[in-house]
Amino acid sequence: MIGWLANALFRRCGCVGLLALLWILPGLGADHVRPESYSPAVAPTITLLSVKGAIGPGVSDYLLRGIESASDTPNSQLVLITLDTPGGLVSSLRDINQAILGSRVPVACLVYPSGARAASAGTYILYACHIAAMATATSLGAATPVQLGPMGNEPQQPKPSENEAEKPVGDSNSQKLERKQLNDAIAYIRALAELRQRNVEWAEKAVREAATLTASEALEANVIDYIADTPQQLLAMLDGKSVAMPGGARILNTENAIVLDRSPDWRARFINLLTNPNIAYILMLLGIYGLLLEFYSPGAMLPGVIGGICLLLALYAFQLLPISYAGGGLLLLGIILLLAEAMLPSFGILGFGGLAAFVLGSVFLVDSEVEAFRIAWPVIALVSVVSLLFFLLLISFVFKTRKLSGVAGAEGMVGEYASVIDGFPGRGRVHFMGEDWQGSSEQALSPGQRVRVLGLKGLVLKLAEVESGDIEPTENQRRGD
Repeated sequence: MIGWLANALFRRCGCVGLLALLWILPGLGADHVRPESYSPAVAPTITLLSVKGAIGPGVSDYLLRGIESASDTPNSQLVLITLDTPGGLVSSLRDINQAILGSRVPVACLVYPSGARAASAGTYILYACHIAAMATATSLGAATPVQLGPMGNEPQQPKPSENEAEKPVGDSNSQKLERKQLNDAIAYIRALAELRQRNVEWAEKAVREAATLTASEALEANVIDYIADTPQQLLAMLDGKSVAMPGGARILNTENAIVLDRSPDWRARFINLLTNPNIAYILMLLGIYGLLLEFYSPGAMLPGVIGGICLLLALYAFQLLPISYAGGGLLLLGIILLLAEAMLPSFGILGFGGLAAFVLGSVFLVDSEVEAFRIAWPVIALVSVVSLLFFLLLISFVFKTRKLSGVAGAEGMVGEYASVIDGFPGRGRVHFMGEDWQGSSEQALSPGQRVRVLGLKGLVLKLAEVESGDIEPTENQRRGD
């Protein structure tokens, strides 16, 4: 092919065409087989991640994706996490720390800005990172676990004496469980401290006694490595430093590195929004009420579609949150009782019982000591009031319906008016509702006279003479309007 092209160019263009072909030929396929000397040098990069707020599923997903992306980036020097957290869920914490420990790129953590804290779960993350730093006027510590699920700002617990530690006999199951949680948390943070060669004794004290430190105290106690007021200042300190990695020591090049700001994207913000217990709680109620409305009004479609989407989103959020099954059961029982009151009126017994179960279920639904992962009282109060108003509205409709007269069958005929045709007293004929009916009356009635229907026996109307003070009701009055 190339020989034929050279021959054709030489015939038509002479030497000029052949020289042009020889100049172009080395570039053909350069994208596929390019010598190493042709590839430009890849600039060093630093991935900057930011965490502000409670450690939960959304934060975990965000950090895991950020660390993985940095590991796949050529010439990635460092992952820098700025941290300000009151604590969070232990499941999310362990996922984050596993990603940090398995990272192929060094991970640094900076408690930032001034006034921030790395409390509870944040202390574990700080210990897990290859490099730990704090800004001035920041703090860390208070890492005592309260439950198996969440961690947060817990009250200080006194250190048990040696005699108490040696006497497990007689302890209740809850005390044994607390001791297991405490020992597990101590072993976990000691392992992290030994791995990073940081203060092991204070790490245990932070868990056992909920101890805390300021930035200067943490640096002096060998809990952190640096004090830096900004990420840029920390990066300047780290340039040329050696970091121990599983594959050997790595020398950081941060002076000329490009900082890639990976702030939380829409996915991370959306997951954070969904895993907010208040949002998940409202989505669940919208889903339940939407589906119920669809069942009561088949074919409406919109309530069913919205309700189904909301319910699935709520279930996704609840699988990531520490949910109490007792709270969920009480909540569902409350909704069932409220619906039962609407369908089987019990003069408020089922309704108010359902409202009480609804409120208690809302309180116990999310089992967490972390404030950010509990349903807020104002939200519970607002939803309870709305549910109560909805319940009262249903009750008013029920009582109003009871007062309405029948509109079909024999009940719909009672009280209506007819016109006499002939034949009274005794049996006769009347014109009623556009038809001729048989009627009976012991009174003498004249043709054309208006009479009232008192009842129906078989196909014979029982009639009575209209009193002089009776006024025939209008159509609106018959409907109860």
